[in-house]
Amino acid sequence: MKGKIADGEARERLIIWIRRRMDEFGITPDALAASIQHDLDNQPKYRDAKGNDWNGLGDMPDWLRAARNAGVDPDFFRIGQNSEPEPEPKLKRSSTQYVQADLFD
Repeated sequence: MKGKIADGEARERLIIWIRRRMDEFGITPDALAASIQHDLDNQPKYRDAKGNDWNGLGDMPDWLRAARNAGVDPDFFRIGQNSEPEPEPKLKRSSTQYVQADLFD
């Protein structure tokens, strides 16, 4: 296990690092909890293929504005809009039978 950090030690180091960053930027545990609660209360409503999302609050983000300006309806990016799978297209049955011809008789 030379050169590797045990899981418990890695966890402790990560906690120390996070606490230092919180102190550095003046983030309190209450502010962090409030931010998490805000995110839970305002789930994203739109998401693109790259993972950009928007909850519908505030100004429309650039990625969605650009898509709209390109003629794409913003509802195309709405999350949960198409929760039901589209039905399979019905194939027309033909009475034609295909047979492999033997070219080397």
